[in-house]
Amino acid sequence: MRVQELHPWDVSPEEAEAIQRRMASMVSQKNCVEYPRHIAGVDVSVYGVRGVPMAAAVVLTYPDLKMLEVRAVEGEMKFPYRPGLLSFREAPLILAACEQLSTTPDLIMVDGQGFAHPRRLGLACHIGVILDVPTIGCAKSILCGKHAALGEVEGNWTELIDDAGVIGAAVRTKAGAKPIYVSVGHKVDLTSAVSLTLKCCRGRRLPEPTRMAHLAAAGVIPAT
Repeated sequence: MRVQELHPWDVSPEEAEAIQRRMASMVSQKNCVEYPRHIAGVDVSVYGVRGVPMAAAVVLTYPDLKMLEVRAVEGEMKFPYRPGLLSFREAPLILAACEQLSTTPDLIMVDGQGFAHPRRLGLACHIGVILDVPTIGCAKSILCGKHAALGEVEGNWTELIDDAGVIGAAVRTKAGAKPIYVSVGHKVDLTSAVSLTLKCCRGRRLPEPTRMAHLAAAGVIPAT
C-alpha cells in the first residue's frame, strides 16, 4: 500500500492538534464501499511479542472473512500518550504494517475512534486520509459524545451525539455484551459503517478484522 506523507510525525502536542484540525477537512463521509472483497483490520499491542510495541495489519476476504494476509511491524512509539492524540502515537507503526501489504483492501477497520473525536480526526480518520482508503473506527469506549439507551438485542444501535450533532453510533454487536462505538473514518457513511461492522462480528463483540489484528499484534497469529 502507498503511504502519503502529509505531515511530519515528530511534532509537539500543540502542533499535533493543529494538524488534526487541518486534516479533519480532508475526511469524506461519502460512501465509497459498495461490494468489498477484502477488508483489513489494524491494531497495536504496546507489549508485542518481545515487550516491544507491534502493529499488525490483517486482510480478510469478504464476506466469508477468511484470512488472506498478515503483516506485523515492531518499533518504538515516540509520541507520548495524550488523550485525543492516539493517532500520533500509533499511526506510524500501523502505516508501516499497511505499507507491507501486497493486497490493497477495499476497507480498513481500525481499533479506535474515527469521526467521534473532539477534533473529528481520530485514528481511523487519520489512517484513512493518509492511505486514501475507506476506513471505519470501531472503538471499545467513548471518547466524546453521548447516546440514548440502547436495546439489548444484537444489531440494535443508536446515534452518538455531541454539540456538533451526530458523530457516530453505539452498536450492540452481541446480546449481553457491552456496545462498541462505530464512527466514520474516511470514504464511508455512518449507516454503511454500522452495517458492515455488524456483518463482520459473527456472534462476537468485536468485528473479525480488528479482532484478528489484535491477535496478530500480540504475536498469537504469525505474520505471513
